[in-house]
Amino acid sequence: MKTVLVTGSAGFIGWMVSKKLLERGDAVLGLDNMNDYYDPRLKEWRLGILTKHENFRFLNLDIADYERLRAVLEPDHVTGLLGGRVDAVINLAARAGVRASLENPWIYLDTNVKGTMNLLECCREFGIGKFVLASTSSLYGLNEIPFRESDRTDAPLAPYAATKKAAESLCYSYHYLYGIDMSIPRYFTVYGPAGRPDMSYFRFILDIDRGRPIPVYGDGKQKRDFTYIDDIAEGTLKCLQPFGYEIFNLGNDAPLELMEVIRIIEENLGKKAKIEWLERHPADVRATWADIEKAKTVLKWLSSVKIEDGIRETVRWYRENREFLLTMRL
Repeated sequence: MKTVLVTGSAGFIGWMVSKKLLERGDAVLGLDNMNDYYDPRLKEWRLGILTKHENFRFLNLDIADYERLRAVLEPDHVTGLLGGRVDAVINLAARAGVRASLENPWIYLDTNVKGTMNLLECCREFGIGKFVLASTSSLYGLNEIPFRESDRTDAPLAPYAATKKAAESLCYSYHYLYGIDMSIPRYFTVYGPAGRPDMSYFRFILDIDRGRPIPVYGDGKQKRDFTYIDDIAEGTLKCLQPFGYEIFNLGNDAPLELMEVIRIIEENLGKKAKIEWLERHPADVRATWADIEKAKTVLKWLSSVKIEDGIRETVRWYRENREFLLTMRL
């Protein structure tokens, strides 16, 4: 049994990664600051599933608070909570959202950069030898598709991507200086049950069901490499293997037009969408597409869930929790 620190454990990906770690018998120390970027009740719903496991401990903590973070990760403290010191860190605590990062970039700097450095400092001091940093396809910006790990990522289009690039750079520094083993998965448009309400597919499900217009930016022909949450979580766990310093694209390798995703949602809900056409946002790229050859050959990982199946499962979850979800603040 390993003891893994998962930051952002009440978030969408952090929850599923924690769940899979617990199901395979590992102990998880979960941290999350339970911020109100979206309705915290969804985070509480996710935590309700994790707290059923006896090997899970949760602390409400902001990774930007170095002194408190250091006190929590002190080996004797962790041993008192879970019976052993932290073996690995999976940093999934991040401020997400390209458009939102233009409105308040300082929050992104605190969590994505300062928070990552705080965790790396704790790893250095306490001898934690494995660090997994969740990163993003947003780093690729205007590169030609499909995006490869070797592409330039020094021209981010928004503060969100810029702060994630800074976090990646810090990880390399701490690998070079202190020998910490680093794996950096770059995620491509993660979706699925209990996802983030600010994501387009989630808003589409809620608004189409309620008969409200859904916002579509540009012409709706922009493509995204939608990747199911279970596949992303499995790929993240594979990143716990020792690699030295490696970056991996985790995507579906099958980009889909936004209007096609809307059609699949309509089909599963049995309702037609009313569309409100809006101008394309300058920070939105026309397409994302992951070249996953490296993930296939090195990680032995491949996305397996088709978009039709993933949307069906997401709509099923929505229907099971509809009464609660319709009261949520978006």
